[in-house]
Amino acid sequence: MNIENPSREEIGKILKENNRIAVVGLSNNPNRTSYMVSQAMMDAGYEIIPVNPTIDEALGIKAVDSLKDIEGHVDIVNVFRRSEYLPDIMKDTVDIDADVFWSQLGVMNAEAYEYGKKHNLKMVMDRCIKVEHAMTK
Repeated sequence: MNIENPSREEIGKILKENNRIAVVGLSNNPNRTSYMVSQAMMDAGYEIIPVNPTIDEALGIKAVDSLKDIEGHVDIVNVFRRSEYLPDIMKDTVDIDADVFWSQLGVMNAEAYEYGKKHNLKMVMDRCIKVEHAMTK
C-alpha cells in the first residue's frame, strides 16, 4: 500500500495549528493505548472529544456516538479502530469537514486513503499522534 504521509515538518505544523481532536474508538479503560494517548494529548493542551457508542464518557468528557454527533468544527479525527473501519470513518470525516484524518500506528487502508486524497484532506496514517507531538515540540 502506497501511503504518503506529510513530512515531519508538516506534521509539526498540523499539530501546532489544530487543537480540537475527535478520537474515534477512545476507550474509557486507562490501560488502553487510546486512553493513554488521548490523556497525553489532553495534558498537552488539546481538546479531546471521545467518539465511541459503547461508552458514556472517557477522561471525564461525555462521549458521542459518531463524528456526525459532534457540535462545532473538528480539527483532527484521530482513529483507534481496526483498518477495515477506516473507509466509513474517512467518509464521515469528509462529511463533517474536518481538517485532518489521522490513523494510529498499524492502522491504514488504501480505499480510505484514496477517498481522502480525492477530497483533498490532510491525512496521516500509521503514526502515533503522541509520538509525533513529542518529536515536533
